[in-house]
Amino acid sequence: MTTTQTPIDPLDVQPTPLALLLLGRESDPRSERGVDCPGDLPAPSDPDLVERARAAKARLGSKVFILGHHYQRDEVIEFADVTGDSFKLARDAAAAPDAEYIVFCGVHFMAESADILTSDRQQVILPDLAAGCSMADMATAEQVAECWDVLTEAGVADTVVPVSYMNSSADIKAFTGRHGGTICTSSNARRALEWAFSKGEKVLFLPDQHLGRNTAVREMGFSLEDCVVYNPHKPGGGLTAEELRAAKMILWRGHCSVHGRFSLDSVEDVRARIPGVNVLVHPECKHEVVSAADHVGSTEHIIKMLDEAPAGSSWAIGTELNLVRRLAKAHPDKTIVFLDRTVCFCSTMNRIDLPHLVWALESLADGKPVNRIQVDAETEHFAKLALEQMLALP
Repeated sequence: MTTTQTPIDPLDVQPTPLALLLLGRESDPRSERGVDCPGDLPAPSDPDLVERARAAKARLGSKVFILGHHYQRDEVIEFADVTGDSFKLARDAAAAPDAEYIVFCGVHFMAESADILTSDRQQVILPDLAAGCSMADMATAEQVAECWDVLTEAGVADTVVPVSYMNSSADIKAFTGRHGGTICTSSNARRALEWAFSKGEKVLFLPDQHLGRNTAVREMGFSLEDCVVYNPHKPGGGLTAEELRAAKMILWRGHCSVHGRFSLDSVEDVRARIPGVNVLVHPECKHEVVSAADHVGSTEHIIKMLDEAPAGSSWAIGTELNLVRRLAKAHPDKTIVFLDRTVCFCSTMNRIDLPHLVWALESLADGKPVNRIQVDAETEHFAKLALEQMLALP
């Protein structure tokens, strides 16, 4: 008896109500700060949107520089001058001093970082102000200040060095700078932690607990017992003074709503469906998922690994779906599938759609900038200290 195997469809995912919000038109009250944009957006069904975007960009010429994060929709990436992860794009913006307008197709904290690193004469524009980040929103300035008070009362603050993930607000970056810490990305988190432990005995890692735990345990030899989780919604973070004194890594109770969805079941399911598959995940995934994967790396690392993978190889990728679909399309000689069966778009990142981009570009071309992102001078000063410390990491 012969059997036939159903071909693997890299887009074989099932929608969920939250993932399929009418992006840009709805909001998730649990994680997003809905903000109405002034003015009228073009209709999403407008057949002339692409031509309008091209025309507005041509009118602006060298005055505009468009940045596109890897998780953006294809229709937006088409108009990006450069693509990359959050910090690469912020640095690209700083390296384009002649552009009067920086249009950041990403989320709010990324646009803040670009404003911090660009000159005062440049304006950073976010096409939709509701494009936030649920992870960044999980750590507010007030909560982190209260946490520092808890550490002070426990007698450990003098031994703690804060390390904040790039995926944090300007306020949290400024807190980090005020307390002698550094920023990190998913690709240099180990270097940042090694530097921090050379300066102190403990690290307060904000706001993504999974990146902090995975880096400390997988890459630096710490144990899970060396890590405690500070919950800002519980008195004293839900920790005793003794627990804080014993810990090496004090992890903020935050996570990425996209990468946090992947589970051990996802890994086991894809291995059963695709024999010999390579499981490649982002370090923002849960520890048990990272431990079960074959490879772990940042967004840029994921792209590079698939570029260099041999033809005929099979890969299940645990990161945002727009990127996975783009990678599958770019590598037809390889089987590239999404790690989970359910849709896992970054709903806030996807708020930057073509209607919002066209509206922002046409407004700029008409001399009426909209949605400018500005970080106040004091916050910028201390946030820049933390960012510059990251650039100085050995």
